[in-house]
Amino acid sequence: MTKLFPVRVAVAALVITLPLAACGSAAETPEVDSEHDDTAAEGPNGGRLLKSGDFAVEVTIFEDGEKPRFRLYPTKAGKPVDPKSVRLAITLTRLGGDVSRIAFIPQGKFLASQSFIEEPHSFAVEVVAIEGSKHHVWKYASPEGRTRITAEAAKAGGIEAAVAGPASIGETRELFGTVELDPSARSEIRGQFPGRVVSVTKQVGDSVARGQLLARIESSESLQIYPVYATVGGVIAERNANPGDVTGDRALYVVTNPGATTVVFNIFPRDLGVIRPGMPIDVQTQDGKDIAQATLGGYLPEGNKEAGTALVRAAVPNRSGALRPGMALRGRVTVGAVTVPLAVRTEAIQPFRDFKVVYANYGQDYEVRMLQLGRSSPEWTEVLSGLKPGTPYVTKGSFLVRADIEKSGASHDH
Repeated sequence: MTKLFPVRVAVAALVITLPLAACGSAAETPEVDSEHDDTAAEGPNGGRLLKSGDFAVEVTIFEDGEKPRFRLYPTKAGKPVDPKSVRLAITLTRLGGDVSRIAFIPQGKFLASQSFIEEPHSFAVEVVAIEGSKHHVWKYASPEGRTRITAEAAKAGGIEAAVAGPASIGETRELFGTVELDPSARSEIRGQFPGRVVSVTKQVGDSVARGQLLARIESSESLQIYPVYATVGGVIAERNANPGDVTGDRALYVVTNPGATTVVFNIFPRDLGVIRPGMPIDVQTQDGKDIAQATLGGYLPEGNKEAGTALVRAAVPNRSGALRPGMALRGRVTVGAVTVPLAVRTEAIQPFRDFKVVYANYGQDYEVRMLQLGRSSPEWTEVLSGLKPGTPYVTKGSFLVRADIEKSGASHDH
């Protein structure tokens, strides 16, 4: 990861008229006297000093106890110039292509922007000023909270991005449960007629396919030997017969389907008022690894008397074979969910100065976006301002982007 502040210069066509800083009619637009790059000199007010011959404009952003605004101080030969005698405008081009054109009005010894300057104060700047018969243009880059990370470095660091948009946000309740076989996963296989067991073919733990031979029985009535086949596929859970045994009331075999599993969750009394059958639940391992999304079934009639909880079942198919009966799992249920027009992943939010931020991502460029936040859940956080819908932003690995920006020393340069 490397520090690089790309300059995206706002090449705006020179407008025929500029916002008048003085009262009265506008003079005809003069020829362009000069066009300059940033000299990066500092003025007496701590701002950026732009010079053109003996004329200069000092650019500052004032935000002491109020929303940020540009304040520009014009001088000539080092002496203050009446702001009413200068016409001035600024064009700002931000990462992502947003363009703002800022008009100014005179206030005392300076010209003040008529609009607030939103954070971050990171943009390509074009300043156009008219004083007397001369027309001055300056262009410079003013990056803040920005860095560049190559695609290879981003991939190696696990950085991922998504587009900001609407999301459902609610309170998350956590449940704890245990894996069980689904009631439909157990099948008992019996002999068709009473008799003596001649042979058996499977042991407990063996896999069996539907239609496979399991045993041979000699009928007590006809003395004919008949076969017993598996009526379902699965795993042998019980074998209740050996050669020479006489079949009785017990099943010869019990076959279970290990893929048909369910999780029985405990519902504590404090959650009974908000958690209902039919609600979606995210099922996870004890260490938080996602397993599946499921739907809560109806309450089981017996409950858990020892724990004082109600019980509810959620079918979670064991397709991977990783679930075992008795395994402890947890679930997350969202209650009181509402859909908000704009939200970001909660894990994407990072601190930056006094703000909570995410990092906008355009290609290899990453830049801070200061947010005003609303409702929040472990998964999503509502954004009230500071980010536009459709903005690509870093969802995973945002702490790496933050570290790279802090390392690069991208300052709050006014």
